[in-house]
Amino acid sequence: MNQCTERIYNGLIKENPTFVLMLGMCPTLAVTTSAVNGVGMGLSTTVVLVLSNMLISMLRKIIPDSVRVPAYIVVVASFVTIVQFLMEGFVPGLYDALGLYIPLIVVNCIILGRAESYASKNPVLPSIFDGVGMGLGFTVGLTSIGIVRELIGSGKIFGFQILPLADAASGKAGYTPITIFILAPGAFLVLSGLVALQNKIKNRAAKKGRRVIPAVSCGEGCASCGNSACSGKIFPVGNKKR
Repeated sequence: MNQCTERIYNGLIKENPTFVLMLGMCPTLAVTTSAVNGVGMGLSTTVVLVLSNMLISMLRKIIPDSVRVPAYIVVVASFVTIVQFLMEGFVPGLYDALGLYIPLIVVNCIILGRAESYASKNPVLPSIFDGVGMGLGFTVGLTSIGIVRELIGSGKIFGFQILPLADAASGKAGYTPITIFILAPGAFLVLSGLVALQNKIKNRAAKKGRRVIPAVSCGEGCASCGNSACSGKIFPVGNKKR
């Protein structure tokens, strides 16, 4: 497996931002009321990730360490503004649905974490593929949550009616939507359920003797931490992360 392929595999499976690292929870829980919203937010973040990783990697020897975080934020904010204008012009419906969470991509810990832990230390091409992998992993996570919430909450997937709804007026039997799943509590329920399902699959595979990728956890020692994706290293306080 070459370095570029490994970066995509890393983002999709090994260090998936949603189901393994548990990063970017604000948009994950807020915008995934439908699969379309999940895809839109995921792909928007992917574009910003790829472009910011590319530019930060190109400028990694020029940006002084003392101002690296403000410089990263300026780079990310520039690309987010471009993406925001393009979405407003070409997909206004999706732009309105995502609302405030598009400009908030600027402070998404996934993007800042990859800029600090990978793009600022590696060549351009692997950094681009790192952005692609992490972005696709984020998109898959948001889309999966959106599909489950939309299906249970309204009987639809990507706006198409999958489960026929019950009609009380005509006495027609059908599916009765569980509306809590398209509300805020439903996001927590679906996320926890999908993470639990993933852990169950990993545990079952481990019992059969298969190699299982360990979950990445966060301890207190930044200096000895082996997690290359940890965004807590950006703002160290003493020997702890925040």
